[in-house]
Amino acid sequence: MTDTSTRRRAPAMSTKDRRAMITAATLPLVAEHGAAVTTSRIARAAGIGEGTIFRVFTDKDDLLQACLAEAMNPEHVLRELASIPLDDPLTDRLVQAAEALHAHLERMGTVIGALHASGHHRERTSGDRPAPGGRQASMKATHEALTALIEPDRAVLRLQPETIASVFLGMLFPSRPASGETGIPPQAIVDILLHGALAAPGSPA
Repeated sequence: MTDTSTRRRAPAMSTKDRRAMITAATLPLVAEHGAAVTTSRIARAAGIGEGTIFRVFTDKDDLLQACLAEAMNPEHVLRELASIPLDDPLTDRLVQAAEALHAHLERMGTVIGALHASGHHRERTSGDRPAPGGRQASMKATHEALTALIEPDRAVLRLQPETIASVFLGMLFPSRPASGETGIPPQAIVDILLHGALAAPGSPA
């Protein structure tokens, strides 16, 4: 028979951790339903009582704002960039980086688009809201991560890794498809970056 007097209770989840858990459970629902998602549905997805949401979030709008901030959080893609092996060929490294950045933009665009389409336009002050200048800091960190990926090949490159990283970002971010068009595949972007758009002399057109 188990001695219940020696049984230890699991430590209570901190407010920060509970907010993060609820936000993670809410994000896919927001991507699908936008601001129309109900807190009862969120509670079921998170496996908690509906009242628990309002113990860590002021209201539903506070939770939606946290979801927006999480969708825009660059930490996830920066970890993916940092995990790319530096001993992979440069082409492979950059294709992996392009795929990770495209996936980040797609996630962010889906959440922002769903909230906008469902009428969530309210601006408010929130601890989860991106800080002023956050986009610039995010781009700077992304540029540094890409530079680090390119750095091992510095000796064979015509341009500095920092410059190539800037050009690469410039090619990636405006490459969102126009209406009725498909996006430029990451492999094509990397091929143009490293080899240019001109065919080699004597090669078939």
